Amino acid sequence: MGRSTTKTRKKITIQSLVRLYEKGEPISVLTAHDFPSASVAEAGGMDIVLVGDSLAMVALGMEDTNEVLVEEMLLHCRSVSRAVESAFTIGDLPMGSYEVSPQQAMQTAIRFVKEGRMNGVKLEGGEEMAPIIKRITDAGIPVMAHIGLTPQRQNALGGFRVQGKTTAGALQLLRDALAVQEAGASLIIIEAVPAEVAALVTSKLRVPTIGIGSGNGCSGQVLVQIDMMGNFPPGRFLPKFVKTYANVWNEALQGVERYRDEVKSRAYPSSEYTYPMSEEVIEELRRVLDDSHQK
Repeated sequence: MGRSTTKTRKKITIQSLVRLYEKGEPISVLTAHDFPSASVAEAGGMDIVLVGDSLAMVALGMEDTNEVLVEEMLLHCRSVSRAVESAFTIGDLPMGSYEVSPQQAMQTAIRFVKEGRMNGVKLEGGEEMAPIIKRITDAGIPVMAHIGLTPQRQNALGGFRVQGKTTAGALQLLRDALAVQEAGASLIIIEAVPAEVAALVTSKLRVPTIGIGSGNGCSGQVLVQIDMMGNFPPGRFLPKFVKTYANVWNEALQGVERYRDEVKSRAYPSSEYTYPMSEEVIEELRRVLDDSHQK
């Protein structure tokens, strides 16, 4: 059986994440988008709970992450924060909320800490985002950088394509990683990069890398919870790197179908699911109703 944590688990901080990194213990990261998904991530012992902008699709039914607004992200961040006591929480800054200027980025990041109750923020981009990352970290807010495949820039990248497959691409990835590290990023997500390249980049850094579709040479791993839990209808596209650890959709569907059938057949609610009433009171009520009807 898997290990389930209790409320005695110490609060995870940037310092404790650094200690895991220095010990060589992989850092476990999982997305959450509401109170229930955050509750199970916390109970399951995640080191970091990420309120990813992937919630645009998995929670709000949007086409891609670019549609989600700051106010929507903050609502979900607050929901997640109410469930997480020990894990380190990070909120994803949505497209358009940080790229304009370091000042804009800092103001958005502050909202994610104050209103969203997050411990840190995540933003996409490499070298070009270094001044923005530095402004946020100078304000005392931890930053998780995101390089490689950056979904908010899918239109410029030509869709969801593996990055760093050429020598030039791999060297650019390393430049991006070093730049965001020097700007003060505490962690770096590397998405959809060949495992060998991600491992090489990781070896050149002094901060942890978190892989998603980038092999196990990274300092930790992240997946979208809905994906790894199998909580989606059959036939939905899944990236190659997603391993499903459960079949929540099938379990939920079976429960809903059984409920529907029992409602239709009047099997539910049976007597065990109803509140009892004494026969005397029932008889008295019938007499009163009969008398009033006769009048």
